[in-house]
Amino acid sequence: MDPLYIEDTDDWLGNPEPIETCRHQLRMYENEFESLTLKLDRALENIQGLVKDNDALRQEMASLRTKLVSAETEAADAKRRAVDIETKSNWELMAKGRHISELTTQIRILNGDSPFKDPFPHQRETDRT
Repeated sequence: MDPLYIEDTDDWLGNPEPIETCRHQLRMYENEFESLTLKLDRALENIQGLVKDNDALRQEMASLRTKLVSAETEAADAKRRAVDIETKSNWELMAKGRHISELTTQIRILNGDSPFKDPFPHQRETDRT
C-alpha cells in the first residue's frame, strides 16, 4: 500500500459515507431547531402570562389609587369638620364664660359689692397664721 493512502479509510466497513454524515448532521440540526422552537414557544407563553398579570396589577393599582384619593379627600373633609366643631365649641365656651362673668358682676352689684373688687384678696406670706 502506498504510504500516501494510509489515512484513506473510505473503504473500511462501518464508516459512514459523506452523504450519510451530512444526513446525520442535518437530523441533529433539525432536532436542535425543534427543541429551540419548543423552548421559544414556552418562553412566549410565559411572557404573555406575565403581560396579562402586569395588566391586571396595573388595573388594581389604578383602582387602589382612586380609592386612596377618595379616602384622603374624606379624611380632609372630616378634619375640616372637626376643626369647625372645635372652633364653634371654643367660641360657645368663651361666650358662656363671658355670660357667667357678666352675671357674677350683676350679682355683686345687687349684693352691694364693688363689681371690680377681687373676690379672693391676695394674702402675703407674712399675713398667714
